This record gives sequence, C-alpha cells and structure tokens, in this order.
Amino acid sequence: MPSPSRSTDQSPALAGIKVIDLGRVLSAPFTTSVLASLGARVIKVERPGTGDDSRAFGPHLGDKSLYFTSVNCDKESIALDLKCEADRAIFEALLDDADVLVENFSPGVMERFGYGWPVVHERWPRLIYGALSGFGMTGPLSPKPAYDIVAQALSGVMSLNGFEGGQPMRVGISIGDLVAGLYLALGIVGAIHKRTRTNEGCLIDVAMLDSQIAFLESAVTTCTGTGVVPTAHGTRHPSIVPFQAFKCADRWIVIGAGNNNLFAALCTALGSPDLANRPEYATNAARSARADDLETDLNRILGTRNAEEWLALLSAAGVPSAAVQSVAEMIAMPQVAARNMIVPIEDSSLGTTRVPGNPIKMSSVTPRTSRRAAPDLDQHRSQILAELSGRKPRP
Repeated sequence: MPSPSRSTDQSPALAGIKVIDLGRVLSAPFTTSVLASLGARVIKVERPGTGDDSRAFGPHLGDKSLYFTSVNCDKESIALDLKCEADRAIFEALLDDADVLVENFSPGVMERFGYGWPVVHERWPRLIYGALSGFGMTGPLSPKPAYDIVAQALSGVMSLNGFEGGQPMRVGISIGDLVAGLYLALGIVGAIHKRTRTNEGCLIDVAMLDSQIAFLESAVTTCTGTGVVPTAHGTRHPSIVPFQAFKCADRWIVIGAGNNNLFAALCTALGSPDLANRPEYATNAARSARADDLETDLNRILGTRNAEEWLALLSAAGVPSAAVQSVAEMIAMPQVAARNMIVPIEDSSLGTTRVPGNPIKMSSVTPRTSRRAAPDLDQHRSQILAELSGRKPRP
C-alpha cells in the first residue's frame, strides 16, 4: 500500500493570520508573542508618545528596555490615539482585514472607546476578540484592577510557594500574567479552528485569577476531596518523597524518586542500599510520613561529595536529577542550543542580543534560528499606512 503523500509546505502554522495587539506590559503581549512565534503577523497598536508602559521598565541597554524586548520580538508597531477620529479610522481599517484583536484593559475600557464586543462583532463578524483581565468580564470582582501578584495571592499560589510556616512568597516569574497569556493564546488558536466551520468570530474572556486556579495541579481536588488545606512544602512535592532539592558539598541539586524502584536505585547510587530496606522508607506512604527523617539522612550522605560526582552516579542509575542552575548556566547548556531555545536578534539599539526561542517544535514547520527585533515605537507606521491606502475595500 503506498505511503500517503506529504506536504512540502514548511511555512509557520499561523502564516496568513493577522493580529491587532492592544496589549500592554506582559499578559496580552505574551499572548501575541506566542502567536507571532507561530507565524502570525502581529501589529502592536501603542499610545503616541510613550507607547507600551513596559518600554519604561528596566533594565535598559541604551534607550531600549530589555523587559519590553523579551515579549515583543517579531511584531510591528504603530502609534494610535483611539480618542482621535483620524487614528480611529486607521485602527478600524486595520480591523477590516484582521483575524484577531487582543487587549488587556480593565473591563469597560474598550466599551468607552466604542470597541466593546457587541459593537466589534456586529461590524467585523469574523474577528476573534481576545480579552484578558484580572477577573474577567463577569463576577463581583470584574471591575477591579489586578497585577500578577494579586492573582497569585487570591488563587492560593502564594500559600503553596515557599516554606511551611514562612512568609507568603511570590513565584519568581510573573506566572499570573504568563499563564493567562498562554490560555488566551490557546483559546485564540481554538477559535481560529472553529471559525473554519462557522465563518464567525467569537469573544474569548480570560481572567488571570481563573487561569491561576486552573493551574493549581491537585491542590483544589485535594482540598475539596479531603478537607485538608494544602500548604507550602519548600522544594518538596506534596505527595511524592523524595522529590526535592538537596545540598551537596558545593551546591544544590534536585532529585525526583517517583516510585519505589527509583528510590531503591537512588539509595544504591548513594552507596546506602540499606535505606531502601528500612520499613519506615519501604513505600511512598511511609516515606511521606517520615519525610523530615529521610531528608536528614539523604542530606548527610549528599553533603560528602560535590554535585558533579553525585549527578554522574545518579544519571548512571537512571534517577531523575539535576543541578539547580542559574539563568546564565541554563543559557550555556548544549541541550538548550540543540533545541534553538536561545536565539539572536539584531537590534539597532541593542546590537546582537539573545532572547528565548519557540518551544513549540512542529515537523511541518522549518525551525527558526533567529527572531526579529522588538519594534521601536511607531516604527512601521509608513509601511502600514501604505498597505492600507493600497488595499481594496472588503466586499
């Protein structure tokens, strides 16, 4: 039987999709950054004069924000004042042949501009409208502003982070923004697929709080099913032992012994096979009940050698383990280079610098080994206006 023919099309998955990005700071710009990495054309609409707030966030190299650069590569920029009739006309012309509109204003702001969902859907029925906010468009908290730390606090994330009995701890990256941005990107891709069947756009309403709740792993079901309120466990896993960070003679490593066989392999690699035979450590349930004692025993052993030595032994034994690395160490990893996860951009202000690559690898898409620089404010105005002036009106 002949094998099915394969397409030679190696273009990006979202090639031909046009996104108008009203996003500011992080959550919505991260959404559109994901869409751009998948091949969508993203036109960033910014305030005249100052642009996206994050252009002012440090650190800066020359006059360019590295924070802004991190989530705005591969985009175009035009500055428009949506209170100005001439600029509104340009904005509406952009929407005439756009596929997606993304914004993260507080609920009600787009309505005041005259671009709320009912108005937009009536005029541009195929347009997909992605709205991201702290609490979404419904519920008693809907009108309230929110930053990442608010979503982390209200969702319970901060109560699960850090060490038991310690002060609440924010996750070290803005996970409230980033997770919501990913959910919105996923929703947009789903809406694009559905539009192929219905020929109609839709509203996608994503809240940072909702997204954090959805990301709580087993914490919600544990709490509702057992009545036990989950708490922080430091680097430990709440139900698998040992699954945490340990201190070697020179640095920290992590070990994940997710079942009894791996625990036995761990003990043998550490030169203490008898540990696995102790009744108090024989099962995961037993180890969980004696987690403090086991941590003490393992730290005593691991503290006798450097991390590199232990990691070689653990790797040979098939025990999941790794050094706790700095960002600089991660960037230097051959594995990261092999996956094109740190790629260069050429920027007129920054020179050659490097940014994260695309983690979504597709066999049907030629992998990119570089990205386009984040745009200067209003950089693409002339090009965009020229396109609009030469375009035939949509029937």
